[in-house]
Amino acid sequence: MSRRTIVAGVGMIPFTKPGQSDDYDVMGAAAAHAALRDAGVDYASVQQAYAGYVYGDSTCGQRALYRLGQTGIPVVNVNNNCATGSTALWLARQAVESGAAECVLAVGFEQMQPGALKGAWTDRPRPLSRFDEVLEDTFGIDTDVPRAAQYFGAAGLEYMAKYGMKAETFAKIQVKARRHSANNPYSVFRTPLTEEEVLAAPTLYGPVTRYQACPPTCGAAAAVLCSEEFARAHGLRTDVAIAAQSMTSDLPSTFDDRSMIKVVGSDVTRTAAQNVYEMSGVDPHDIAVVELHDCFTVNEVLCYEALGLVEEGGAEQFILDGDNTYGGRVVVNPSGGLLSKGHPLGATGLAQCTELVWQLRGESGPRQVEGATLALQHNLGLGGAGVVTLYEKVG
Repeated sequence: MSRRTIVAGVGMIPFTKPGQSDDYDVMGAAAAHAALRDAGVDYASVQQAYAGYVYGDSTCGQRALYRLGQTGIPVVNVNNNCATGSTALWLARQAVESGAAECVLAVGFEQMQPGALKGAWTDRPRPLSRFDEVLEDTFGIDTDVPRAAQYFGAAGLEYMAKYGMKAETFAKIQVKARRHSANNPYSVFRTPLTEEEVLAAPTLYGPVTRYQACPPTCGAAAAVLCSEEFARAHGLRTDVAIAAQSMTSDLPSTFDDRSMIKVVGSDVTRTAAQNVYEMSGVDPHDIAVVELHDCFTVNEVLCYEALGLVEEGGAEQFILDGDNTYGGRVVVNPSGGLLSKGHPLGATGLAQCTELVWQLRGESGPRQVEGATLALQHNLGLGGAGVVTLYEKVG
């Protein structure tokens, strides 16, 4: 990277169940205001803004940010499925790094409806049709089961067959998520769950029970990025920076290898992570805290390996040894993750950013990972996009 990008401010609002939130523009403005207040800058200082959301009409970003003022700056609306928030962050970082802007706002919000995700248009090609083709060829398609649950449930079955992992081990991921989430006032689900309760929930597909799928939620989060020169000139804090960041889309292996593990993004994640490690010179085993895209418990397991946290086939022992939580080798999803914090699609990537910045600052209260100087973020959207971001504590 040609010049350092500082994360000067972050903010988010508590996530809620559909039907219990404010409208998207109110939520987005509240998160943006929180990030600006945290950074100590006025909206008038922002030179560009990137607004992420999936379910909404065009220019929702303007509607939300106009609540902060009409300064005439470019407002770019971003939709990249579940990686929307981190895509807005990626664009904001590029603007600062390139010198196109000195101070940029990234905001993500989502006002979701109850139930499984579904497309809005039925009169045109489905973006995930090639994903469906691999599912049909490998496991078949059950029209009574939400498609995302089939994708990840089939990937779980494939992983179990390949490495002998037990279904019970997937359930331990949600138990951990709820335990972490209990200390997060921004989370939707904070009540602990036992492994038995997770396994007894209705089965969606393969090893995935209802408690092992993230819930649709509403919420918003935001970040203010700026150059180091801007931060110093305006007396802003410079203690957290983006050390490296990579965004990737699908590779030939996603479809050609007829593997549901690859269909749900393992190679996308692996490629982005390798890019980040090469750019930063960081060994993944030196990272103390990670926020990764646990849309299903299965995906957290797959990401352990794709992010280089464990060797191939080593995820189950990693989980059984407690190396994915406090007292272990790395704390994964101290926020509770998507499984328990919730997953408002456009907000998730920036909520992950917010949590990790708080961790590096030492501001996470009972969730604090002691001694964290490096933090890794992973956000995935099928269709597809994967964004991996490495943050560093500066000074």
